[in-house]
Amino acid sequence: MRTDTPLGAPPETPLQTLPVRGPVTVVRGRPVLDVVIPVYNEEADLERCVRRLHDHLARTFPYGFRITIADNASTDRTPDLAAYLDESIGEVTAVRLEQKGRGRALRTVWSLSEAPVLAYMDVDLSTDLKALLPLVAPLISGHSDLAIGSRLSRSSRVVRGPKREFISRAYNLILRGSLAARFSDAQCGFKAIRKDVAERLLPLVEDTGWFFDTEMLVLAERAGLRIHEVPVDWVDDPNSTVHIVRTATEDLRGVWRVGRALATGALPLDRVRRPFGDDPRDRELSGVPRGLARQLVGFCVVGALSTLVYLLLYSLFRMGTGPQVANALALLLSALGNTAANRRLTFGVRGRDRAMRHQAQGLVVFGIGLVLTSGSLAALDAVPGTAAHGTELAVLIAANLAATVLRFLLFRAWVFPSDSGATTDHDPRTDR
Repeated sequence: MRTDTPLGAPPETPLQTLPVRGPVTVVRGRPVLDVVIPVYNEEADLERCVRRLHDHLARTFPYGFRITIADNASTDRTPDLAAYLDESIGEVTAVRLEQKGRGRALRTVWSLSEAPVLAYMDVDLSTDLKALLPLVAPLISGHSDLAIGSRLSRSSRVVRGPKREFISRAYNLILRGSLAARFSDAQCGFKAIRKDVAERLLPLVEDTGWFFDTEMLVLAERAGLRIHEVPVDWVDDPNSTVHIVRTATEDLRGVWRVGRALATGALPLDRVRRPFGDDPRDRELSGVPRGLARQLVGFCVVGALSTLVYLLLYSLFRMGTGPQVANALALLLSALGNTAANRRLTFGVRGRDRAMRHQAQGLVVFGIGLVLTSGSLAALDAVPGTAAHGTELAVLIAANLAATVLRFLLFRAWVFPSDSGATTDHDPRTDR
C-alpha cells in the first residue's frame, strides 16, 4: 500500500499543445486502464464493490487493467481493508491520502499512474458496469479525449428520488446558462480521461473537492477537446454520505470562479488543444475563406442580442428625449458592448492588449451606423405627418440591418484582421 502525502501541483508537463490524437500504445506488462475508486469511511461496501469490479474487468476487459483505491483520510477500517485487497488481488493497488477531497484524490492518483487511460467511479457502483467498456473504448481507439457517463440521456435508465433528480437537472441547467456547457451530466461519478490529456489539463484545475469533475469538463470543452457521452443505467444509493447543501454551495462558488477566469482569459487553454490537422474540419473548403462561417454565426448571434439591447435602450431614452438623442445614446452603449462581445466571442481576441484601439475602431464603425440610422430618422421626419413609434422602430431595424453587413466587413477586414498579430484565443480547427 502506497502512502502519497505530497498533494501539491502535479509534475510539470510540456507547455506545447497536445499531439495528434491516436490509439493508445499497448505495452506488455503495463495496464491500459487504471480505474480509481475514491473512498472515505467505506468499510461496509469497499471489499464487496472492489471484488465485483475486479470480476467484471477480468471477464470483459480485453487489456491489462488496474484498480486503485484512493483512501481520502478515512478514520474507520477502510485503510486496513484497502491494504488487504492490495495484498490479496494482483490488479488492486491502495493509495493513502492524509487529506480529504475527491478531486485531490483523483489528481494525485492520475498524476502517478502510468496507464494511458484513466477512469474513476464511485465506490457504491451505482452505475451499471456494462457501461465501462463503452466509456473507455473511444479513448483507447483515439476517437475522444474524455468520456463521461450520463444519467440525463434519453436512453439512460435512472432510479432516484425527486430531490436528487431536481438538484441534478438544475445544476446542469446552471452550467449551460452560465458556462455555456454542452455536456449533459457533470456530476455522474463515472468518467474517464486519456493520460496525455490529464497531464496538461489537471494543472489548470484548481478544485480539490466535488467540483473537480465539472471544472475539468468545462476547461476541456473550452479547449476544443472531444467529450464522449455514454448513457448509463444508474440506481441511487440511499446511504450516500454526500452533504447535498454544502456540495451545492461549493459547486456554485466554483462556477463563479471558473466563469470569471474564462471571461478574463486567465486560463492558458492553448496548452490543452489538439494541433491543427487533428480535426477533419481543418480541411480547406473551396470558395470559403478560413474562419468566415464560424465568424458569421458568432457575429449574427452577437448582433441579434445587440439589436435587442439597442431597441430596449432606445425605448427607455425615448421616454425622456427626442428620437435623435435617444438613437445616439442607445447606439453608443450597444456599440461598446457589441465591439467587446465580437472581440472575444466572434474573432477570438482575449486579454487587454489593443483593447482600447479596438474600441476606438469600433466607435468609427459606430459612427457609420449612426449616420445610417440618423439619416433614416431624418428622412422619416421629413415625411408629412407624425410617424408612430412603431414606424420609427421599423425604420431603425431596417437601417440597422443595412449597417450590420457593413459592420461585419469592417470588423473582419479592419478592426480584427486575422493577420493583425493580436493575442487571440485561437483554435485553428474552429476556423470554418
